[in-house]
Amino acid sequence: MTPEQLRDAAAKSNSVLRDLAPDIQWVQSYVAGDKIYCVYTIPQRGADREHARKSGFPANRIRRWPR
Repeated sequence: MTPEQLRDAAAKSNSVLRDLAPDIQWVQSYVAGDKIYCVYTIPQRGADREHARKSGFPANRIRRWPR
């Protein structure tokens, strides 16, 4: 992804988070090759997948910590 595409993806993500669940907190994102890994603090189950769906991002794997 280009820097502009990454910026636009972050803006879309933040917009969806404001509307979906303001108590979700973005912690950090990592870009590795052609993948983006995002770390969030999400108190309610299911909000992670809903965020991905509404943002238009694939959420191929979601891991919860602590397990």
